[in-house]
Amino acid sequence: MQLVSSPASPFVRKVRVLIREAGHEADVTETPVATTPLAPAADALAANPTGKIPALIRDDGPAIYDSRVICRYLDSTWSAGLYPEKRLWEVLTLEATADAILDAAVLVVYEGRFREAPLQSWIDAQWAKVTRGLAAIEARWMSHLSGPLDMSQIAVGCALGYLDFRHGERGWRGAVPELAAWGDRFAERPAMQATAPV
Repeated sequence: MQLVSSPASPFVRKVRVLIREAGHEADVTETPVATTPLAPAADALAANPTGKIPALIRDDGPAIYDSRVICRYLDSTWSAGLYPEKRLWEVLTLEATADAILDAAVLVVYEGRFREAPLQSWIDAQWAKVTRGLAAIEARWMSHLSGPLDMSQIAVGCALGYLDFRHGERGWRGAVPELAAWGDRFAERPAMQATAPV
């Protein structure tokens, strides 16, 4: 299998962490691309008509895309157990919350990078989604994050890592100290260390 990727993408990182936690690095070849919303890479477009990454090119079927779809597929293929049936709806909801934080945080970056005159009200609205998502995780999900490893923990860990990588100056940690401390511990996992953006 081939993963169309970028080392700075937090959505790609989710997949890369899952691959390592499942012990299947040898089964997936990573193909890094330089892609942006304004100039999508040809490899990304060939695998996903929207040009977004990650995309997974399979040996036995069409390419699949969206990090959640790829993660579910790999977890099922390898019986990795990162979407446990007994906690499935909680795992999916927490993963969706982490992905929503990432969606908003990435849009803040894009707004500043690709618009000549960034729209501050848009940036503020996106950042409000980030802070609400973080607050909800700290208020409702800390016991879940302390449980056995599942995909929602990987998603949250990648979201927090991206906030440090692109938005550390915003001081998000001060509002959610318990979650930030959990993120620091989770970031010590070998799979997180191996996939940290540079």
